Amino acid sequence: MKITFLGTGTSQGIPVIGSTHPVCLSANFKDKRLRVSVMIEWNDSTFVIDCGPDFRQQMLRANPDKIDAILFTHEHADHTAGLDDIRPFCFKQGNMPIYAHKRVLEQLKIRFEYVFATENRYPGAPNVSVNEIKNEPFNINGKQIAPIEAMHYKLQVFGFRFDKFAYLTDIKTIAKTELDKLKNLDVLVINALREEEHVSHLNLEQALIIIDRLKPKRAYLTHISHLLGFHDDVQQNLPENVFLAYDQLEITI
Repeated sequence: MKITFLGTGTSQGIPVIGSTHPVCLSANFKDKRLRVSVMIEWNDSTFVIDCGPDFRQQMLRANPDKIDAILFTHEHADHTAGLDDIRPFCFKQGNMPIYAHKRVLEQLKIRFEYVFATENRYPGAPNVSVNEIKNEPFNINGKQIAPIEAMHYKLQVFGFRFDKFAYLTDIKTIAKTELDKLKNLDVLVINALREEEHVSHLNLEQALIIIDRLKPKRAYLTHISHLLGFHDDVQQNLPENVFLAYDQLEITI
């Protein structure tokens, strides 16, 4: 399994528009973060989790031959606003399968009405194949994927487990029953916004507590704000099995 971090930034990305914060002015490519997303290549299948406003740029950088499905964690714009840019894949492959909670699908139908229209469709619109998921395992191309339910303040979100790999972003709290689904991982990806407390995201301390509890072989932090600090400085102070993810990082399991 190969995982490519397409984006590792928070909703504004890094640099933040107009910001003079030192991290936003950094020349280190690891401090430049597009909106959060990840691509998973698992045998002959390619999955993308979330399709935010930087999706086109991310696809040009990663250059995948195909995408077999897009999975959505939740409906916020930094995770969904790039849906129109799936068009090249649709023109090449046909309908793009998308997987999401019922609530998320309903929001996508409002925001991208022309994509889901059944009558008088614009001929250049993307075509999607809609798949509603609940908090129970489902299969794509014969591969089992397990949703992991968590809360993003008061909003339900899904993380996903693929075999020995799990991806959680935009979470603040998670029940013990869901944490139990994350045992015996080779790699855990989890959000860590900044050091200070935040109402809807894990901070660094909280993310490290969960990592210590689950004890994956490796853990990577994502959905990172410029307020967390410079990449290289933060990395020096992390446990030996915990890494700060960065855009275009590729790992294998």
